[in-house]
Amino acid sequence: SYMALMKTAVIPEFFARLKQAMPEPETELEYENHFHLLVAVVLSAQATDIGVNRATGPLFKAVKTPAEMVALGERKLIDHIKTIGLFRTKAKNVIALSQLLIERHGGEVPRDHAALQDLPGVGRKTANVVMNVAFGEATIAVDTHIFRVGNRTGLAPGRNPLQVELKLLKRVPEEYRLHAHHWLILHGRYTCKARTPMCPNCVVADLCTFRGKTTLAV
Repeated sequence: SYMALMKTAVIPEFFARLKQAMPEPETELEYENHFHLLVAVVLSAQATDIGVNRATGPLFKAVKTPAEMVALGERKLIDHIKTIGLFRTKAKNVIALSQLLIERHGGEVPRDHAALQDLPGVGRKTANVVMNVAFGEATIAVDTHIFRVGNRTGLAPGRNPLQVELKLLKRVPEEYRLHAHHWLILHGRYTCKARTPMCPNCVVADLCTFRGKTTLAV
């Protein structure tokens, strides 16, 4: 069931408060270059950023480029990432996308949404993260946290991630769009949690239309 829609008039205040609480939000994935970022985001599907960072620490010391990833090969890549969910499929995709980056894009990560989505293992969400974090485009990638926060708060209710994304692009004021997805992810990860949202600790609780607010301070 949909939440009541958050009033459009309070949305700037909603983001102003999140910005005040987290002035410089960043992805929690660790990377040194655009290729690392792309690989880390592909690996992060259905995995935690902490778990991905643990695996990519040693991997990214050894591998800096698509050519070095292809040279490493699938078997050795699996050794690096086998603590991450779906590691076999992800290893296959990372090697394949590395080959395509070499063949089609001179070994560089393309600054192009469609070209990114043509890479194996790269869906709309991954392409949006790369466009936002690497290239500073005001895209909004909807992960489980953003999907939940968009629906629960009434900010951007939708039945699926694409509906939530399109509603956010319409409703988030332009000045907040660049960092919106980081603010919403961090808010969902640390405050507006899946099982028990920490409403008493929340800086936007009075703007949110969620009817099941928790009352115990944690």
